[in-house]
Amino acid sequence: LSGLDPAQPYFQGTPIEVRLDKSDADFVDVIHTDSAPTIPNLGFGISPAIGHIDFYPNGGEEMPGCGKNPVSQIVDIDGIWEGTRDFVACNHLRSYKYYSDSIIYPDGFLGYPCVSYDLFQSGSCFPCPEEGCPNMGHYADKFKDKIKQDFIKLYLNTGEARDFPLWRYKVTVTLSGRSKVKGYVNVALYGSGGNTKQFQITKGTLKPDNTYTAYIDAEINVGEITKVKFLWNNNWINPTFPKLGAATITVEAGQNR
Repeated sequence: LSGLDPAQPYFQGTPIEVRLDKSDADFVDVIHTDSAPTIPNLGFGISPAIGHIDFYPNGGEEMPGCGKNPVSQIVDIDGIWEGTRDFVACNHLRSYKYYSDSIIYPDGFLGYPCVSYDLFQSGSCFPCPEEGCPNMGHYADKFKDKIKQDFIKLYLNTGEARDFPLWRYKVTVTLSGRSKVKGYVNVALYGSGGNTKQFQITKGTLKPDNTYTAYIDAEINVGEITKVKFLWNNNWINPTFPKLGAATITVEAGQNR
């Protein structure tokens, strides 16, 4: 059984006979996309973990792309009816959009087991454990025989619009150079699956021999990495023409460590 943002009003906190529960099927997976409190946030979805595995994309409360201004959302590419409905219940309806996208991406929507979304964002729950990460949506049941505990909360980030899946990487850059400068460092990944856009790894004071780490959510599965593009800029003209390079760049893919 797959719960697509099961309802919160009249169901949250009720006995298991009344609402969706892991006892309802051999395997229950749940996608939470609108689990903010109903009052005052108008969250329509239930927030506690109630399945064998519970996914909380983007933290489970506010979905990216749902904060668009009302006019652009109502005059939607799918028509005014679809747009109006999305405006009223955008977060709630993201659950079925993620699910339908997951059918096309068997390797997408990896959920990382974690205690909270903040810890996931900070990289504390990266990479996937040895048994791997379950895929949110249609292929979640591939994880059915790997469940070791009562409740598993899983976190991931998604895109703002179709296509929704993102793939998480840890990028670590050690700088080389003669003197520290102010500016930013960007990195793009190239691989057998395609190339990513540039991601900012750090900004501010850049010190040679220092190491900077960032977690990036790429719009493609890069696959086997063939090249990494490193760019830095100091935002303003510096008459001393400072030089900065990357001594090492390490990339770790979340799914296969």
